[in-house]
Amino acid sequence: MKILAIDDQKLVLIPLQIRLKELGYEIVTETSALKGIELFNSFEPDLVILDINMQETSGIDVIKYIRQKRKSDIPIMILSGNTDENIISEAFDLGVNDYLKKPLSLRELCSRTKRLIGAPKSRNIKKSYDYVLIQKRCVGVVIPCYNEEKRLLNKRFTDFIIKNSGYHLCFVNDGSTDKTLEVLSKLRKGREDFITVYDCEKNGGKAEAVRLGMLHMAKQEDLDYIGFLDADLSTNLTDFDDLVCTIETSKFKIVSGSRISRMGAKITSAGARKIISVIINFIIRKILKMEFKDTQCGAKIFRKDVIDIAFKEKFVTKWIFDVEIFKRIVLHYGLKKAKEIVCEKPLKRWIHVGGSKLSMKDSFRIFFQLVQIARTYRKNKTIKISNNFPFY
Repeated sequence: MKILAIDDQKLVLIPLQIRLKELGYEIVTETSALKGIELFNSFEPDLVILDINMQETSGIDVIKYIRQKRKSDIPIMILSGNTDENIISEAFDLGVNDYLKKPLSLRELCSRTKRLIGAPKSRNIKKSYDYVLIQKRCVGVVIPCYNEEKRLLNKRFTDFIIKNSGYHLCFVNDGSTDKTLEVLSKLRKGREDFITVYDCEKNGGKAEAVRLGMLHMAKQEDLDYIGFLDADLSTNLTDFDDLVCTIETSKFKIVSGSRISRMGAKITSAGARKIISVIINFIIRKILKMEFKDTQCGAKIFRKDVIDIAFKEKFVTKWIFDVEIFKRIVLHYGLKKAKEIVCEKPLKRWIHVGGSKLSMKDSFRIFFQLVQIARTYRKNKTIKISNNFPFY
């Protein structure tokens, strides 16, 4: 039994292809709807699995081609994040056999496939992709790394991308002097579609590592959102996914995690670092007139259309580039618009992890970097940001 799957997001197709092959189906995939139509003619599938929203042409047009031009009645399964009732009704009117809404489990998709075209002959079936969740969006996550060989041995990275389709991790090796690059190469082996290693020969600091990683991932056409996260996983990937859900279901262009303590949240940090953080945030609000609760949280997610605005130019500081990101957004969009597109979302968990590369001496240097930011951006019109940014 042959299956043709068409979706313009490769990260969605990969686990689907692997699992259906494990079950014994012959499957080919295509990220181009137009090339998918060509494959339909040559491959002659028994089932077509199809997305609705694609760049070249819509899934509706593909359905019309199959049903109206080719006069074919082969089963068509829609797998889409589009929940517009008019679109769903049109698809069924055109003769689709099933309409699955993302996100959904890969197990459910396989069960519905068996219902439509039957199951292949029994074989020794692996369970590697049995519990994968197929998302309706694809996300790139930049993780800066400097001498992180021990932290990167954490299985939480690989476990997460196995169970959550639609995530692509980009580890940026910032000129590490230990075995970080070697560990990253091993981590990527066999997972090349889900993990990228961007190697910087010289150490340029976290700000530059994040900037280069964000610009690199912005070139990936199938990613909807791109963010960054610390390698120590003080904010874990599950909580990062909460930030993604917020930006996905809102009009915000930037959602920044916040380590503010609140009921129901587990937020821990070292005493001295906590005090310094409070002082730094106070200075940020006073010098830069930015009333964010926590600009320095290392978990942020962006829509692709603001990546160039926030990251195209090099940052003037090494550690507090987050402040520069928000400053650039305000200068580009203006205060009123910035309030509408930027928000902070309190994290459910944030755990301080020992071994930080930011020393106490570096913390005191941050004050002078704030002055440097103020001077650098002074040539632009002074903008005062009030304390009523959207706060989830």
